[in-house]
Amino acid sequence: MILESPLSQHHHHQHEHIPASQLEPLVPATARGEATRRKLLTAAEEEFGSKGFHAASVSSITTRASVGQGTFYLYFRSKDEVFVTLVREIGRNLRRAIREAAANAPNRMAAERMGIDAFFEFSCTHRGLLRIVQESQFIDESVFRDYYERLAKSYADDLELAARKGELVSGNAEIRAWALIGAGHFIGMRWCLWTGKVPPPAEVDAMMDMVARGIAPR
Repeated sequence: MILESPLSQHHHHQHEHIPASQLEPLVPATARGEATRRKLLTAAEEEFGSKGFHAASVSSITTRASVGQGTFYLYFRSKDEVFVTLVREIGRNLRRAIREAAANAPNRMAAERMGIDAFFEFSCTHRGLLRIVQESQFIDESVFRDYYERLAKSYADDLELAARKGELVSGNAEIRAWALIGAGHFIGMRWCLWTGKVPPPAEVDAMMDMVARGIAPR
């Protein structure tokens, strides 16, 4: 087993008093280094997603990634930092997946369906996603809030643009974005997290019908 060197221990202790979310990331200098960093993030996602933050450890993450513990500290200063990095990465990857899935939608309602399908697919592929993001509010609330605020901001911008084009009725785009994120989150939890399966098409149809028509008598 590779042990943490005195130099890396000193480097680690220097930053103990600084929240992980405020530290500049340690950027790999080579493609090989980036590949190792990605292995560690994948292992961290599996570890945090299955055990939770407090039960997970740096040693269990490095064991999953098949690297020594000393190697871990070349890329992350602490368990907190790899957790924060992972939440931010999940957010970026999710927003990209939704954006790419809906890129060729003919209108906003089609984009809504393509986007929610992409969200459910992403959530089932990364089953620990919802658990990790929810736990982040107790580890670093600023990271938890940033995850949802970035998602809601980009969503609201798209909804507002669609309303200006006449593809949606006008309304409060920010509130709509938060409400739709909430609906997707809990349906995703019901299926992807609890059963490991994407929601059946009929259930997604029911969600989209509510989005399109509301719940008032017709």
